[in-house]
Amino acid sequence: MENTPHIPVLYREVVEAYKSCEKGIVIDCTLGYGGHTSLLLEASSQRNVIGIDQDPTAIAFSTRRLESYGERIEIRQGRFSAVAKTILSEKNGQVCGILADIGVSSLQLDIRERGFSYESDCLDMRMDPNATLSAHEVVNTYSQSELEKILRDYGEVTNARAVAETMVKKRPFESAKELSNAIFHLMPKGKKIHPSTLVMQAIRIEVNDELGELTRLLDAIEQSSLKQLRVGIITFHSLEDRIVKQRFTQWAKNCICPDDAMRCTCGNNHSIGKVITKKPLTAQEDELRANSRSRSAKLRVFEINR
Repeated sequence: MENTPHIPVLYREVVEAYKSCEKGIVIDCTLGYGGHTSLLLEASSQRNVIGIDQDPTAIAFSTRRLESYGERIEIRQGRFSAVAKTILSEKNGQVCGILADIGVSSLQLDIRERGFSYESDCLDMRMDPNATLSAHEVVNTYSQSELEKILRDYGEVTNARAVAETMVKKRPFESAKELSNAIFHLMPKGKKIHPSTLVMQAIRIEVNDELGELTRLLDAIEQSSLKQLRVGIITFHSLEDRIVKQRFTQWAKNCICPDDAMRCTCGNNHSIGKVITKKPLTAQEDELRANSRSRSAKLRVFEINR
């Protein structure tokens, strides 16, 4: 993991999760700076990886970083839900694993020109710089009710109405730093995260349709015809984790009859596999010390066996 600006979270847990996928293709839906992909390629010489990212900066970096793996690595640009769906169709029978590390990468947070950090001098937050919707548009043109909704739903901001009202009264904003300063007095203090973090998270999720992307990826996996597939999803907050947990639970159910049904009439054969991680895997102590951003990471793993 030398010469990389990004430390992949749960690196040991990811390698272990894909041991059963030693031969074949793993789709890394969130290639980023190649951290997880390089580990997966190193762990098995018979494993190939197709990496997906919508960020051209990440693709350029990873293309150089992973060049030594030759034909074992393929990189595609685009939204991972759509690209993964295409790959599952093209490589039917060859794909043995899918990994997605949901959320913003460390380098995107660290490059202030991208506008992800509350200290940034701009308002952008687009993972794909060519996308039309930016944080500037969300913050400065959304109605108070629309802002309140995304703050409540995506950031779980307890006083979303007051924050949205302040944003509307004090706009326009030209930077994340300016926005953060304007709402700072309304945010809860004393937590490990910066008070403005949840507001920035909510705006970022809206800009990049992150929950929609995750749901569409899970839909594509469910609708694929693959018989054997190891699925691993890393999430960083409760909204994402809840979506993954509920979908994995649904996939593992044999009976899908209503809870109040007197007897089973569905055939009791609807399970497409089993949950591997009854509880999500989290970072070990040494990783937490080395990488503070790993403290929120949770990995859930499902084994499809149709």
